[in-house]
Amino acid sequence: MICIVDYGVGNIQAFLNLFKRLGVDARRADTPDGLSDAVRLVLPGVGHFDHAMERLNNSGMRPKLEELVLGAQVPVVGICVGMQMLAQGSDEGELPGLNWVPGRVRAFANQPQSANLPMPHMGWNELQPSAHSKLFSKGFEENPQFYFLHSYYFDAEDKQDVAATASYGLDFDAVVSRGHIHGVQCHPEKSHHWGEQLLKNFVEL
Repeated sequence: MICIVDYGVGNIQAFLNLFKRLGVDARRADTPDGLSDAVRLVLPGVGHFDHAMERLNNSGMRPKLEELVLGAQVPVVGICVGMQMLAQGSDEGELPGLNWVPGRVRAFANQPQSANLPMPHMGWNELQPSAHSKLFSKGFEENPQFYFLHSYYFDAEDKQDVAATASYGLDFDAVVSRGHIHGVQCHPEKSHHWGEQLLKNFVEL
């Protein structure tokens, strides 16, 4: 069962609709018990980093998520702010992240290459997948297009964890994969057949 973690942040229904189109069984999980039979986890997120972390911490589901992801090695993909939550922390807030993928979330506005660009980074952009990325292992042509909406980006500590980059003034880490833990800054649920293929590949890992 694909469990979409519903801690009050993120468009859960959009992911349910996408998985339905793919013919994949998926459900919303908003309690620890609801996560128990997960074979894949989707951690969505939108808005402010600290707000999302606070909602997850207060949901009662974080210990179960850590048991599944860190203990049972259940594959997980964080999406948008859900990806940023995988980091150690963010320039956007003060709360610590999940620290599942070493790195920090940084502001485009603080980087000289992107400081003068419109914020947020919004719209379609090309991804440059890494040759070793399992999320892009099949079904993709060169430079697939994905939809973005963000002002902060994941900066992986170990660049071997970077599965794809995109460019907005600077090349940034748009997708990370560390073992069974994945993060996607773009919105696959808004990215047409490219987004469907990425999540299909995640399901089939």
